[in-house]
Amino acid sequence: MPVLELITSSGLGSLLGMRHALEPDHLAAVSTLVSEERSSYQAVLLGACWGLGHTLALVAAGAVLVVLRVEMPARVADLFELSVAFMLIALGVRAIYQAARQGRNGPVHAHQHRGRVHAHASGAAHVHIGTWTLAVRPLIVGAVHGLAGSGALTALVLATLPTTGAQLAYVGLFGLGSTIGMAALSGLLGWPLARLGANRALARAVSMTVGVVSTGLGIVWGYPLVARIW
Repeated sequence: MPVLELITSSGLGSLLGMRHALEPDHLAAVSTLVSEERSSYQAVLLGACWGLGHTLALVAAGAVLVVLRVEMPARVADLFELSVAFMLIALGVRAIYQAARQGRNGPVHAHQHRGRVHAHASGAAHVHIGTWTLAVRPLIVGAVHGLAGSGALTALVLATLPTTGAQLAYVGLFGLGSTIGMAALSGLLGWPLARLGANRALARAVSMTVGVVSTGLGIVWGYPLVARIW
């Protein structure tokens, strides 16, 4: 692959990936997750986990399509998009529910110890890979978004870049750019939210608002897809 072609595809792919992180469905999904955090550092980590899931799914699906030199069937692409809409609704409803039952220190987790039921603040589910700690929910949310976007991205690179190497580089760097963009965006969102967390009523209002917006966007996003698929 010519050096100029590699540099051009690398720069453009990473920049468009960063811009991709600002799309409405991404903002809504990550906002519902970040609204639960009370630390800007944790918000950055959450955004990075979203980006990692997004990149892995995008690269995996995109690489298969690029190597086979085929585009994703329209019906499959619509189903992936519809899954994003359902996920936005689910995240929004969850945010509304969490805001409604939020305790003084944030979302609570009820469980039993020796027959006694009590509740306390709980952390997000996570997995450990070596020394890395990855939040499960943003990984899954990011992966669903990555699958939904892989068809359009593959169609773009197949039409504009001449070699398989350039196409794969573009897809990978697009995913990397979206990871960096989402981590930065989550940190920016997390900074004021971490300071609002001290005000219980305001924090609950933010969570409720974000949940309503996410649910509404999911309905608007999904309705035409349902009509088109069925």
